[in-house]
Amino acid sequence: MSVWFVTGASRRLGAEIVEKALAAGHQVVATARDTDAILGDKVLPVALDVTDEAQAADAVRLAVEKFGRIDVLVNNAGRGLLGAVEEASDAAARAVYETNVFGVLNVIRAVLPTMRAQRSGQIINLSSVGGFVGSAGWGIYNSTKFAVEGLSEALAKEVAPLGIGVTIVEPGYFRTDFLDGTSLHTEATVIDDYATTAGATRDRAVTANHAQPGDPAKAAAAIVELAHAENPPLRIQLGRDSFAAVAAKLTFVAQEQDAWRDLSTSTDHDNAGI
Repeated sequence: MSVWFVTGASRRLGAEIVEKALAAGHQVVATARDTDAILGDKVLPVALDVTDEAQAADAVRLAVEKFGRIDVLVNNAGRGLLGAVEEASDAAARAVYETNVFGVLNVIRAVLPTMRAQRSGQIINLSSVGGFVGSAGWGIYNSTKFAVEGLSEALAKEVAPLGIGVTIVEPGYFRTDFLDGTSLHTEATVIDDYATTAGATRDRAVTANHAQPGDPAKAAAAIVELAHAENPPLRIQLGRDSFAAVAAKLTFVAQEQDAWRDLSTSTDHDNAGI
């Protein structure tokens, strides 16, 4: 039996993760801004706005007082922003960073002292296919998830000697409420020059809402499985769409490197070694 600490636990994917972790026999600290929908004898519901550092520390304190430890942290809370980079207001961009980047940092910093003392733990950071592949209309959101992936890669190297693992999860499009107005902010400013790029993405988001190919219950089951794998991956894609998009980008990067190898390697001192 492990103790899980899940953020954004009151809705679709977060709620599914809580359910699957409980079904596997684990105890769960389920955090969310609104905890009214979180029920269960083995669940400790804790109100948490991840952008509030003090609240994150309090939530971890309550978790350790109740269960004595934290074995798995799932940073699931997040928000989206849809619009061209130029269309994004400063306030809207900063709001997404506050949740997706600084919120993740707040919770990680709050949980790590407990995991370090245990010399064990697994941190699962929910990124996105958009954390590896940029797409028109998702630039600000992409940048927050790229940030999560960068800090996760560095964190993995820092905490591995302490017995703590880190896994980046890159879901594709899953049938959640992410494209609803409660999770996704769409900029009021629309620039006509982006109609065929960001604008087209905005239109597709409306028709794709609640028709996405991914099954949140299956994603949650996969997350529970990988959390206790003997050698969990640093990065994993969920969904055929995400797997294919990441594979295509890796191929593209390899082709570009090959095409521009001579210029890339021409900038060192002549006597520089590798």
